[in-house]
Amino acid sequence: MSLKETVSNPYSKWLDASGPESDVIISSRVRIARNLVGYPFPHLLGYDNADKIIYAVQSAILSSTIQKAVGELELSRMTELSPTERQILVEKHLISPDMLEHPEKRAVVLSTNEVVGIMVNEEDHLRIQCLLPGLQLKECWELANSVDDGLEQILDFAFTEEMGYLTSCPTNVGTGLRASVMLHLPALVMTQQINSILTTLSKLGLTVRGLYGEGTQATGNLFQVSNQVTLGLTEDEIIDNLIMVAMQLVTQERAARRALYKEQKYQIEDRVWRAYGLLKYARTITSMDAMNLLSDLRLGVDLNIIPNIPRGLVMELIVMTRPAFLNKLKGEELNPAQRDIYRATLIREKLNSLSS
Repeated sequence: MSLKETVSNPYSKWLDASGPESDVIISSRVRIARNLVGYPFPHLLGYDNADKIIYAVQSAILSSTIQKAVGELELSRMTELSPTERQILVEKHLISPDMLEHPEKRAVVLSTNEVVGIMVNEEDHLRIQCLLPGLQLKECWELANSVDDGLEQILDFAFTEEMGYLTSCPTNVGTGLRASVMLHLPALVMTQQINSILTTLSKLGLTVRGLYGEGTQATGNLFQVSNQVTLGLTEDEIIDNLIMVAMQLVTQERAARRALYKEQKYQIEDRVWRAYGLLKYARTITSMDAMNLLSDLRLGVDLNIIPNIPRGLVMELIVMTRPAFLNKLKGEELNPAQRDIYRATLIREKLNSLSS
């Protein structure tokens, strides 16, 4: 799939709910920060040097090592994409919101299946990313590592024996690796256990964010948990620690779901069916309401209260009904009220198509 096709298609591999533990873990992601020797970090980078780095990455992705590991990669400058298309890449989790600033200095690289990407001149010169459904952190790391190895054969990365890989943010110095899992935790939120869990995670050196990363709220009961420190630990230790924590969260969420459904069966079923009814018949719906109702619907699917709705479709609806994607699908810039109407229409059509 070309990058232009990517921004027209709401489906992404990480949404398809095919990975391990996918009743709770939506996706796994590994990002590796790298910088080139001889250039300032991106926040001090001029246009000429930014261009040179983009050209260097464009040449390097043709490496046979990389193409053998992940297939063909495509580079696009951010200025080659419309503002709506750039925002869609954020909504699909393929780039960070920071990539929307200074687009003339930045570029994105994507594999045809969207699993592998590279953000060029974001906080660091390169942010290599691998994104897979369910709990697949080891697989993400192996894939990202193979891309890193291939690039390092051609590009000269900033590295010292004492510090490891040098990065723009001190918290990334060392391995430069940030691993994260996105989890759906509705039962831990309903039972009010989530706040104490988040406090514990912070004490363990982990960061918890919302669906769209730093500064975003955990709407739709979706939480991203990632490592905070990269210095003093090996890549395998970072990955293993996060897998252990993720599995503890899976166990706690499943236990909370079982207890809730056992003790409040009719209240839970009522909540799920009300969400389904509103999503299926509403004529206008806000982004926030859609997120929360889709979260309840997803819980109902996972508890087998509502059969025959694919988990992947629920996640696809979350991406499809974001503002930029609605504008893209409609082919025009919609105001908030128009988006609410079109969002409700799309959700109705998708859910009704399952029962026809």
